[in-house]
Amino acid sequence: MDPIIILQAGVATGTVLLFATLGGIFSERAGVMQLGLEGMMLLGAMTAFSVTVSTGNPWLGLLAAMLAGGLLSQIHAFITITLHADQVVSGLSLTFVGTGIALVFGETLSKAGVISLIPKISVPVLTNIPVVGPIFFTNQSVLVYIGYALVPLAWYYIYHTRPGMHLRAVGEQPSAADSLGINVFRTRYFYVFVCGLFSGLAGATISLAISPGWFSELTTAGQGWIAIGLVIFSQWDPVRAMVGSYTFGALRRLVLDIQGPTMLLGMRNPFYYNPYLGIFLTMLPYAFTIFVLVLGSYSAAKKRLGAPAALGIPYVRGERGL
Repeated sequence: MDPIIILQAGVATGTVLLFATLGGIFSERAGVMQLGLEGMMLLGAMTAFSVTVSTGNPWLGLLAAMLAGGLLSQIHAFITITLHADQVVSGLSLTFVGTGIALVFGETLSKAGVISLIPKISVPVLTNIPVVGPIFFTNQSVLVYIGYALVPLAWYYIYHTRPGMHLRAVGEQPSAADSLGINVFRTRYFYVFVCGLFSGLAGATISLAISPGWFSELTTAGQGWIAIGLVIFSQWDPVRAMVGSYTFGALRRLVLDIQGPTMLLGMRNPFYYNPYLGIFLTMLPYAFTIFVLVLGSYSAAKKRLGAPAALGIPYVRGERGL
């Protein structure tokens, strides 16, 4: 096992989680809980693959995937923001709807064959930096570099711009924001749409860059659920989201690579000779996700983690409280 290769692959696969996690951060910073990432990601993966097969242009596929995710997200926005329905139930339903649509329209895509993909590039000079260069700047997809740029931009936007201040105000004290002239409903609709765009981008990254050339119900492989956990794990912060996403990406690759060699640290590799241990390793990322979600469900834990105060609470103008 080469640590450089594992970390390089972790950055690539972690980019999928990063895009989805950033989308979840924007939605939840506005006070709308987002459990529909998996469905929007799968729809984005299917749309990107389908449009690329039809047009031969992966960039059109990418844009179509983002639009598909954004449009699907508005179902969740209407149900939770306008109708004031339970955000957990609506988010789970969105996953089922997105998955169903993707599987129906993507039924024949697994036989589509070779398609044009988002190119991979190496950055001159930066590739020569010891350790860092081979991991971050050598033979990575263009989308990986877009991820590098999005994190500082998102961080600056949330913490150092007026729209970012409005976003945080709506997620913390929507009644106070409303009294200052900030349109709470429009703000929440917009950031749920942004979440859909990012989720569609995450799905397109899978089918056009990370695991290209096929589509099935296993395309996202539960990564949307991991992203939901990472939103909480990152404490709704883009920089922490980047660290968590790349770490999870490397761990998912390590789980696969550690089962390959017959010898490990000079001893018989137990993960190679005992398949049950390999299954346990594969389960660990999802077990951790469940743990984080359970932890984030307790109000006291949410305060310690820094969750937006109005997260998951519908806003009704004129009501007292948040």
